[in-house]
Amino acid sequence: MGDTREVTVPVVDGGLVADVIVPSGAVGVVLFAHGSGSSRHSPRNVAVAHEFNGRALGTVLVDLLTPEEDERDEVTAELRFDIGMLAERLAAIVDWMAAEPTLGRLPIGLFGASTGAAAALVAAAARPEQVGAVVSRGGRPDLAGSSLSAVRAPTLLLVGGLDEQVIVLNEQARSELGEIAELRIVPGATHLFEEPGTLEQVADQAGSWFTTHLRQPHPA
Repeated sequence: MGDTREVTVPVVDGGLVADVIVPSGAVGVVLFAHGSGSSRHSPRNVAVAHEFNGRALGTVLVDLLTPEEDERDEVTAELRFDIGMLAERLAAIVDWMAAEPTLGRLPIGLFGASTGAAAALVAAAARPEQVGAVVSRGGRPDLAGSSLSAVRAPTLLLVGGLDEQVIVLNEQARSELGEIAELRIVPGATHLFEEPGTLEQVADQAGSWFTTHLRQPHPA
């Protein structure tokens, strides 16, 4: 049996709500950083998380904004692009995970989409000892700025073959990340990977990346 629960992570006033699933025999746990205007209930992220769980990877899907902030952001769209704030919250969630009894024994990966990918990379740069791998789905890693050169975790950049502008931005980010990074194009996919079979390719490649890179020894 696995561990499935909803928790409140105490990183801001009122906390952030997260859905935690840790399958039996888990080899790692992946924290999801969703993109602009999305939430932990995103059907795409839920589908990818299910695939990860089948590979013995735990998943933490969390809303990075409080309900009050989310309401404000629906009107202004200001917070979803505040990469620094989102990265700070991701880093704080990583700290919480590292100290949590069930999650703390597992190596941690970050899975970011759209602007969440930039926040994930900034958080990975800030927590090099704790974050073991990063995957970006249709991400904007370029928005991580100078933090890219400080990332130490193996990073996979997945971009749709029809998402031409984002391909260019990911190519630039990959050169900044250096040898730790790999860019892969998913043929026939647009930005949200809504085309048949494309999200399954993302889940498969990302799952393999995490199971490969999160198996390194982890402090007890």
